Formats: sequence, structure tokens, C-alpha cells
Amino acid sequence: MTGVRLTAAVLLLVALTACSPDRPSAASASPAPSASAAATPTGSAPPERGRLRFREIARLEQPVAFAVREGDDRLYVAEQTGRLRTSEGDTVIDLSGEVSTGNEQGLLGVAFHPTGRWVYLDWTDAQGHTHVTEWAYDGTRATARRDVLTQEQPYANHNGGQLAFGPDGHLYIALGDGGSAGDPQGNAQDLGTLLGKILRIDPRGEPYEIPEDNPFVGREGARPEIWAYGLRNPWRFTFDRESGDLWIGDVGQNAWEEVNRQPAGSEGGENYGWNLREGERPYRGGEGRDLVDPVITYPLGEGGNCSVIAGPVYRGRQIPWLRGHFLYGDFCAGWIRAAPVDDIADAAEAGEVEQLSSFGEGPDGEIYALSLQGPLYRIEPA
Repeated sequence: MTGVRLTAAVLLLVALTACSPDRPSAASASPAPSASAAATPTGSAPPERGRLRFREIARLEQPVAFAVREGDDRLYVAEQTGRLRTSEGDTVIDLSGEVSTGNEQGLLGVAFHPTGRWVYLDWTDAQGHTHVTEWAYDGTRATARRDVLTQEQPYANHNGGQLAFGPDGHLYIALGDGGSAGDPQGNAQDLGTLLGKILRIDPRGEPYEIPEDNPFVGREGARPEIWAYGLRNPWRFTFDRESGDLWIGDVGQNAWEEVNRQPAGSEGGENYGWNLREGERPYRGGEGRDLVDPVITYPLGEGGNCSVIAGPVYRGRQIPWLRGHFLYGDFCAGWIRAAPVDDIADAAEAGEVEQLSSFGEGPDGEIYALSLQGPLYRIEPA
């Protein structure tokens, strides 16, 4: 199975019960490995590491993506089956009659414009092709629908789907390599296609505008929308709200899952290696190229691992020991790990969520976890 593997995992795990609400989980306190405490003032003791719990605050239908809106205290969740809903259960947009729902398709991503006046959804249509679509939104009704960007998909898997506005106010869009296995069309290394890339655009153009400082603007044969390339299926990426660093979880092929980190201030253009290599290992001739190394890799298959889910860097206040830690997990294995950003190799188990599909970050920096089985959890100190 390739890509995010959502559908296959559902079939394999359909007999499992959903995670129970208010379920505490001990964060590992052993020295190897252990998560370092967040930075503390000179002379003060680091926060004592404690326990986390995953408190169920809503139950939805196959939730896969999460967003918040400026000036709005509601949480918005995209269901793979096609609806954008609030955590209270209200339906904002319903694409259930338009989306393709097989394999790794459907409604896959959501983001609000920084002003809160527009909402963007990433979804696949009945033919399996990707749309990034905009609606005007006043907090009550979504109107004035228009497609911002479309991309034909040669296969049903590796659609990416993540949408996020960066600290620069531009919209970043994740597209997988087009699918099948091994990137047979070589899309991830081909600058002439949007597949296998993270894009950066201003969506308020006609249909969108390209920032003048995008790395491939003016380069012959390259698509100017491209911000970064060499990605297989960047299912989830996040921006650190404090540093501006970009964290990219790229789902592996047969051997390795990986997380890439792009530091704030990057001028873009990074090549993350697929399909020349998988993780740090050669796949199809990855030696001797200027490739960016992943900051995290872990073996696919070991302990049930199948698909990396990148989360946020925790910047909230309710869990002091977790501040400054990057959270990530695995869809099939269900574990969640916390790694201090200044010592990323020192990761610790921080909890478990069955069929973890995504994370979310509230306006206050507190963290949420989504399970494809239905629950939306708020991560809290036990």
C-alpha cells in the first residue's frame, strides 16, 4: 500500500473500537529516549514532565483536517467524505455529492485566509483530480465559490491535500507525486509539473497570483508556483507560530517515513530528494545531488508504522514541559511523539490515538488530534 494509506487502514482496523474520551497517556520519563524540557529562564528548574490526556470534544465522520478562523472561537474540521463542519456539528460547506471517496481521495485540506473572509478547501472530484476552491465566508454562509487551482491526477493516490497560510500571508499547497509506486512519471523531480511539490501562491488573484520572490519565477521550463520539490506525499505540514519554521511530513514508499524542516527565512527551492532517495537512503540514484536531508526518519512497517503525520510545534501554555516540542505521529501505529526542536533526535512517546489522521492548533496554541474513526481530541495535561 502506498501514500497516506487511509482507506486500507480503515478496512484493516474497522473492528477496533474508537479511542475512549478523557484517556490519559503517560509521557515517557526514561532517559533514553526522553524529551528535553522546554527552555526555561536562567536559574529556574525545567518544568516537570507529566502526563497527557486526550479529551474527546467532538465526534465527526472521518475527520482529516483542522482549521481556525480569525475572530471566531469555533473549530473547523474537514471530513474526508466531503463536509466542512464546526466542532459543534454545524455544516459550513457540503461537497459530499462531488468528491471522490476512494483510496486517498475526498476532502483533504482546509485553511482560512488570515482575514477570515475566505475559506479554502483542497479536494478531489469525481474523476480524482485536485481542486483548491475558495468561498467567501462571513461566519454564517459560504458564498461566491470559485476554483483557485486545479491539477489533474494520473493515479488515485498521493494527492497531498494540506493547505496553510504561512507567516508571509501566502497560501501553501501540498501536492503528492501523482501516485502509483516509485513515482513512475518522475514528477517529484520535474520542475515542469506541480506534482510532488509544495506550492506558494496568493489566492486572491484571477485565479491566483504568484509571489515575485518564488524561487523558480523566470526560470525556463519551471512552474513559478513551486516553493519546494522532491516530495512523495506531503500529507501534512505545519508552520511554527513562533519561529516560522516549516515542518513537512512526507509519507514513505517501502522503507522510511520522514519529516523535513525548512527554516524560517528560507528563499525556497529546496529539493527534499524523492524519488532519488527515500529518507536518507538512495532510491533511484540519489548520490551526488544537492538534496536537503530529513530531520526525522523512522522505519516503515516496524511496530505497524505506515504513514507519518506531521503536527505543530507546541506553543501553548497549558502543558509547560511540552513547549518548544514538535509533535508527530503515525497513522497505523497510533503513537504520538514529542521532540524538542533544538534536539530533534531526543524524541519521546507522548501518547496514542488510533488512526491518527491530523493535528490541529487552536488560536491559543493548544493542540488537537484527529482520529479517522471520528473523535476530535483536545490534548491536555492529565
